[in-house]
This record gives sequence, structure tokens and C-alpha cells, in this order.
Amino acid sequence: MSKLGFVGLGIMGAPMALNLIKAGHDVFLFSRTSVPANLVEAGGVACSSGKEVAQSADIIFVMVPDTPNVASALFDANGIAEGLSAGKVVVDMSSISPIETKTFASRINALDCQYLDAPVSGGEVGAQNATLSIMVGGEEDTFEKIRPLFALMGKNITLVGGNGDGQTAKVANQIIVALNIEAVAEALLFASRAGADPARVREALMGGFASSKILEVHGERMVKRTFNPGFRIELHQKDLNLALSAGKELGLALPNTATCQELFNVCASHGGSAWDHSGMVRALELMANFEVGQKN
Repeated sequence: MSKLGFVGLGIMGAPMALNLIKAGHDVFLFSRTSVPANLVEAGGVACSSGKEVAQSADIIFVMVPDTPNVASALFDANGIAEGLSAGKVVVDMSSISPIETKTFASRINALDCQYLDAPVSGGEVGAQNATLSIMVGGEEDTFEKIRPLFALMGKNITLVGGNGDGQTAKVANQIIVALNIEAVAEALLFASRAGADPARVREALMGGFASSKILEVHGERMVKRTFNPGFRIELHQKDLNLALSAGKELGLALPNTATCQELFNVCASHGGSAWDHSGMVRALELMANFEVGQKN
């Protein structure tokens, strides 16, 4: 069994760490808030800092919200970098800037350690059920070393390329997810405003070419009005900011990505930063002065 570390124990990180503990590994844990009691009860070891985690473990996973949080977890005083020694591996599973990822990897490599960026898709349910898609950037030999651990957290595990390429794949994923949420929201709002039962419309569409995971999961959220996260709008805003800023640097127009970001901005301005990202439908509802499922 391996000695593993896990830094960042929020909605996604906690169930991912739990799956590693359940597999019988020694897992050393740290979070900016307290370490969840259920992880300690399952056999995890609470630590006082990222440095202590890195001193105790050979492979350290990071799962925090944004680029500055990763920089802090890695390089602040008492951070992970201070506890590393030669040969250890840092695996960042957060969704952050591909450009900054390359810088972080270089700094960790300079300590004679290996670095993988391995952002995930699949949300809280995927984290709990160990069915996440994991997009990896880094050296192939390091990837093969960590692959059995990835398999305890996910199902679709792909080495995309070098450091930063995993994050690029995740940004592309978030573009697709946002645009699909917007399409499902428009369709269900249209159906509802036209007088049809949106739940039955969704059921009918699930059997055809329009079927998708977004229609299945988030379409149901829209119909049932259940917008507890899941994946918070503010986090998807962060990911689309990465897409739009990178697009600007690359000279790319991403018009529909920009539209989805504006719809998320509407939600945020109405207090919805912490809604599930399926709550994008509320921005369209505000413009229509009509809600999915409302009677005409």
C-alpha cells in the first residue's frame, strides 16, 4: 500500500480522498478548514499543514478551487513544496490555468520531484462513485506510476500530453458542458412556455439524438428546481474565464462561451454564485419572465 497525501477536502476532494482510504492506502490529509471527521473515522490521518502531508507521503494529490489556491497550497510557508524530497510526485487535480500549471510543474521538477496535472470531470456524483473522467498532463512514466490510483477515483483516464495539456483538455470540457447546459435550458424553457410538460419533453428527448448526460442530470434539476451544488456556478465562471482569456491570447473568438459566461454572470448578480451550474436556466427565465414548469 502507498503513502498518499491529499490537500483540499471540499465537495470533490473529500469523496476522492475517501475512495483512496477505502482502498487500503495510508492517506495523510490537510484542508484550509478542518479535515472531515468521516475521513479520519475511515482511517485517514489529519495533518496540520501541506508541508506535513508532503513529509509523510510519497504521492501528494491537490484538489482546490482555483489557480491562486494551488499556488498557495504548493509554495506558501508550510506548503507542500517545503515538505518534498527527491522522487516524490505531486498530482494537481484542480481545474486551473494551463499556463500557470507549466510554471508550477517546473518549480516542482526543480526539487527533483515529478508533477502531473490531472483535472477531472463528473461532479460530486462522479467523485463519490469513483467514475470521474481524468485528463492528465505530464511524463508518461509518471502517469503509468499513478494510473492505478487514478483508477480508484475515475473510469475514463487519459494521458493527453505534457504538463498543461490536462488543464487544456479540462477547459475544453467546460466549454462543452456550459454550452450544453445553455442548450438544454433553452429547450426546456421553450417547451414549458409553449404549454408542454417539460418533464415529459425531457423524457421524450432522452430517447433521441438530443440525448446527453446534461439533459439527463441537469435537465432533471431544471424540471425539479433543485439547484444545490453539484458544481457551483462560481467555479464554472472561473473555468470559462480561463477559456476566454486563453482564447484572447490565441486570437480565437469563442462567442457562445462568452454568452454562457454572461448568463452565469446574471445568475451571480441575483445571488446565485453558489447555485449548481444547471441554475444557468434561471438567467433565461428572468429574461422570459417565465420559469420551467410554470403554468401558462
